[in-house]
Amino acid sequence: MAKSGAVWGIDIGQCAVKALRCQPGETDDVIVADAFDYIEYPKILSQPDADPAELVREALELFLSRNTVRGDKVAISVSGQSGLARFIKLPPVESKKIPDIVKYEARQQIPFALEDVVWDYQQMQGGSEEDGFALETEVGLFAMKRDQAERALKPFDDAGIEVDIVQLTPLAIYNFTVFDQMNDLPPAEEYDPENPPESIVVISLGTDTTDLVITNGYRVWQRSIALGGSHFTKALTKELRLTFAKAEHLKKNASQAEDPKAVFQAMRPVFNDLLTQIQRSIGYFTSIDRDAKIGRVIALGNAMKLPGLQKYLSQNLGQNVAEVKGYRGLNGPTVVDAPAFKSNLLSFPVCYGLALQGMDKSSLSTNLLPPEILTDRMIREKKPWAVAMVAMLLLGITINFLGHWRAWNSVHPERFSAASSAADQASSMASSARSDYEAQKAKFEEIHAIGEGLVSNVEGRFLWLELIAALNQCLPSDPPGERPEEIGQREEIHITGLDCEWYPDLATWYSSGIGERIQAAKQAEQAPGSAGGADTASPDGQGVPPESADPFGAAANGAGPGPGAPPGGTPDTGPTGPGWVIELRGYHYHNEDRRRFGAAFVRDTLVENLREKEVQVLDRSGNPTTVPVSDLGISHPVILTDDVTLKDETIEDRTTGEKIPVKVWHFTLQFAWSPTTISEREENKAQADAALTAVGGQ
Repeated sequence: MAKSGAVWGIDIGQCAVKALRCQPGETDDVIVADAFDYIEYPKILSQPDADPAELVREALELFLSRNTVRGDKVAISVSGQSGLARFIKLPPVESKKIPDIVKYEARQQIPFALEDVVWDYQQMQGGSEEDGFALETEVGLFAMKRDQAERALKPFDDAGIEVDIVQLTPLAIYNFTVFDQMNDLPPAEEYDPENPPESIVVISLGTDTTDLVITNGYRVWQRSIALGGSHFTKALTKELRLTFAKAEHLKKNASQAEDPKAVFQAMRPVFNDLLTQIQRSIGYFTSIDRDAKIGRVIALGNAMKLPGLQKYLSQNLGQNVAEVKGYRGLNGPTVVDAPAFKSNLLSFPVCYGLALQGMDKSSLSTNLLPPEILTDRMIREKKPWAVAMVAMLLLGITINFLGHWRAWNSVHPERFSAASSAADQASSMASSARSDYEAQKAKFEEIHAIGEGLVSNVEGRFLWLELIAALNQCLPSDPPGERPEEIGQREEIHITGLDCEWYPDLATWYSSGIGERIQAAKQAEQAPGSAGGADTASPDGQGVPPESADPFGAAANGAGPGPGAPPGGTPDTGPTGPGWVIELRGYHYHNEDRRRFGAAFVRDTLVENLREKEVQVLDRSGNPTTVPVSDLGISHPVILTDDVTLKDETIEDRTTGEKIPVKVWHFTLQFAWSPTTISEREENKAQADAALTAVGGQ
C-alpha cells in the first residue's frame, strides 16, 4: 500500500504511550501536527505488581480505537540503555573507503557478533572533502541486539502496526533539538571543529532513566543515566513507608503535603545522585571535547515538573535550566493548542524527533529496524505485481500456443503423408551416401598419412647432413690465400666435440638458466658505452678494470636474442615445442687482438653466424640454394663457459718442430635446433610470399 506523507512518532514510555502525527509544512523549517495521543497506564511499568506487556497492549488498543495509522509511516523509539552509540573520528581517508572502515570499527566497538545485532551508521555533518579524501570526519555508529529489537517491535506486531523506523530515544531528542531549538546554526560547510557553535545540554528526565544529550548541532554526545522520576517515588516509599501509589501522588503534590520539608528531605539523596551524575557527565564531555562551549541547558520530561527540581539543578549546575515552553517548528492549532498536549508538552520531544526523521528532516537518519523485515515487506508488496505478471505471461503463452496449434492443425491432413514419406526416403538415402563418403574419406586420410610418413623419412635423412654442413659454414675462416702467419691472428675455431640431446619441449631447456644468460647478454650488448664484447680478461691473461667488464658476466657469452626477437629489448620468450639441443665444445688461438679475443671472438663469429648467416644446402632437385640458418630451425646460440681466463699452451710447428707459445680459450656453446624439412621450408616460404603479396595489394 502506498504511504501518505504523514508520519506517526510513537514513544512507549514507562508511564504512558505518547504519539504525534505530523506532515510537512509549507516551509522546510516547519512541520504540521494534525493528531496526537497521550495514554497513561494505570500503573507504571516498573512497579512490582505491573504486567508491562498487558499494559502496553491495552494502551495500543486504545490508541488504535482513537486513531488510524493506515497509509502513514510509523517511527518508534527504544530506550538509550537498550542500544549502543559510538562516535568515531576517522583519519583522512578516501570517501569511498568509509563504509569498509566503519564495518571494521563496528567489529571492534560492538561487543557482540555483527550477526547478532542490528546496526547502522551515519557520517556526521560538518566534515569536509578535498580531492576525494574526507577530512575531519566523524561517524556515528549505533547498534542494538536483535532480541531487544524484536522485543521492542512485538507490541506493535501484536497490534497490527507496521513499524518503518526504530530509533534510540537520545537520538530522537537530538533530532528534535537541532530542528526546533537551534535555528541559528551556521551552514555545514562553515563548521569549524576548533571553533564550534555553542552546545546545548538537554536533560530529559524519564520515569526510570534520564537521557543526557549534549550537541552543538553537528556533533552529539549522549549518555543514559539510570535515575528517573520513579526513583523519587521509591525514595518516598522507603523513607515515609508509603505505598507506591500514595508515594507517587505525594511526589506530584509535594508542595501541598502536610510536611513538605519531610517529603523533600526523603527525596534529597535522589536529588544529589541525579546532580552528581549530570555534573560528572558534563565534566567528562568537556574533558574529551575541550573546544566545546556550553551555552544553555534545557529540561524535558514530565518528571521535570517535580517541585524544586529545576531550581535545584540550576543552582548547582551554575547555569539556568530552562523548561521548554513551546515548539518553534511545530504548527497545527488542533494539536499545539489542545489542553492535553500543553499539559504534557515536555513528554512529546521524542515523538517530535521521530516524526522529523520519518519526513527526512532530521540530522540523524539511522534506522535500527532489522533489514529482514524490510525485505519481507518489499517481497509482500511486490507479490501482487508478480502474480499479475505471471498471469499475463500465461495468457500470452496460451495465445501463442493457440496460434501455433491452428497452423499445425491446418497442415495435419493425410494428403501430406505421401510427400512426407518421400522426404524421409530421400533423407535416408542422403544419410547413407554421407556415411559412405565419410568412410572413404577416412580411408584416404589413412593412406595419405602413410605416404606422408614415407616422404618425411626420405627428407629426414638430410636433416643431420644439413646441420653439419651449416655448422661448417658458420665456423670462421680466413679468405683463401690470406691466412696470417701468426697463429693468434687466424680466423679459426677448432671444434673438439659435438653432442645432442632431445627435448620434448625446448622451453624446458630455455628455462633452466639459458634464458637468463641470453637476456643478460642482450642487456649487456645494449648497455650505453658497452664495447659489445669486452671480456673480463685481457690477451695477456691479466684482468681489466671492472668498469669495462660486463656487469652480468654475460657479454662474453655472446648470447643474444634468437631470430625474430622483438626489437627494443623486449625479453625473448625462447623456443617451444620438441627439438634438439646441440652442444659444441672447442677452442681458438685468436687472442692477440685486444678488441676480439676470448668469448668476444666466438660471439662475433660463430655465434653471430648461428644467428644470421645464410648457408648453402640442397633443394628438392639437388641443386644448391641459400637459406638463413633460422630456416633450418637453428636458434638461441649461447656460450656456457663462464671462465674467461686465457690459458698459456704450446703447439708444435709441423715444419720446424719448434714449440710455439699460444694463448688458448676453451669454450662450450649450445643452441636449439628444431629440424625443418625441405617440404616444410617450401610451405613456410609460400605462406610468407602469399602474406607479403596480400599486404602489398592493400
